[in-house]
This record gives sequence, C-alpha cells and structure tokens, in this order.
Amino acid sequence: MTSWPCLHTTRTGSLLDVLVAPNAKRTACMGLHGDALRIRLAAPPVDGAANEALLKWVAAELDVARSAVTLQRGDTSKRKQLALDVPADTVAAWLGRVASPE
Repeated sequence: MTSWPCLHTTRTGSLLDVLVAPNAKRTACMGLHGDALRIRLAAPPVDGAANEALLKWVAAELDVARSAVTLQRGDTSKRKQLALDVPADTVAAWLGRVASPE
C-alpha cells in the first residue's frame, strides 16, 4: 500500500487532510498539494454549502453513507480534516485512483 501523507489511521476508521478550492466549475480531485488532498468544489463558501458539498462528494466517491464522513476540523478554513468511518486501506485504494503520490 502506498503511503499517503494526507491519510491517517484511527481506531474507528481514518482521517483525511484536504485543501479545498470552492467556486470551481465542477467538483474534482486535483491530486496532492503538500500533505493534503486538493479538491475543487462546485459550491460557494457560503453558509456551509462548500463543507456539505465536500462531505457528500467524498461519501459518494467512497461509496459510503453521508453519515460516515464528518468534518473533524477546519469549518471556515480551506484546510480541513475529515473523519471517515472507512478503513484506511479502502481510502488508500481510492486515493490511488484519484490522486498520484508525490
């Protein structure tokens, strides 16, 4: 398994560090940016719309319920940490499809 600087294992799942760019034309993963996964969001950073779009998109990408993805930190920041009720190896496999390691 490739080591991903944006992915951390926890007792109950994993943590994912992301860097978001709201107001994009479409939501997409742009690869790694330092130690975070860069994601463009087709949602404005107003009234939590970008955060909700991020959580829904990650849940859909990982094929899990929306409730399995929560915002751990970074509510008003571009840098966020997501708590995932998903094993780290599953997240790493997804990262291997959508991002390329540095």
